[in-house]
Amino acid sequence: MASTSFCRALRSTRTYATAASKPIQAPIQLQGLSGKYASALFTAALKKDEKILSTIEKDVTSFQKVLSGKDGSSIKEFLQNPTLQAADRKKGLSEMFGKFTSPPNELTKNLLSVLAENGRLYETEKVIDDFLSLMSAHRGEITITITSAQPLDSSLQTRLESTLKKSATAQGKTVKIKNNVNAGVLGGLIVDFGDKTIDLSVSSRVNKLNALLTESI
Repeated sequence: MASTSFCRALRSTRTYATAASKPIQAPIQLQGLSGKYASALFTAALKKDEKILSTIEKDVTSFQKVLSGKDGSSIKEFLQNPTLQAADRKKGLSEMFGKFTSPPNELTKNLLSVLAENGRLYETEKVIDDFLSLMSAHRGEITITITSAQPLDSSLQTRLESTLKKSATAQGKTVKIKNNVNAGVLGGLIVDFGDKTIDLSVSSRVNKLNALLTESI
């Protein structure tokens, strides 16, 4: 059974009071199930101290490396399997914890245990991504994700970074550019930053054209 403190954090992810009644809350508000779990983990860790928060970040980063390593495919299969019985999930978690580069913090274990108990291990990778987004925001960073059909060349990436740094959303923050490659966009760019999305992709224009043609038939 996951710890009651983590479960309480999960039920109320927005604000937590310390002994000095100073509120603790996530630096940005995330949406969806994964955002709820990530925010609960962040606030539960920060309620303890910054050192624990840093330890949790190392845990989830370590787990990301495991997922991209030689055992990644089998672990992902385990996470995505909705038919596993509780005993099998518990055994799988125990084996998974052994894959970490060092023993994970109890809060990290509690997160995965709660996901398992609720039948939501399939959300694990999204929760990790959301938690790392919270950590970036906590450090005053903003990650701008640019999706393109092909990798951006360095000159274009530099120009985009310079332009995006001037936006109101990026003011006073350290800007980090992440380039996702997706052939499905066909051409152009999709830019995600903060709660904004700018879709300049060819696929978007094609979809709009198809919709117009469908309506006119």
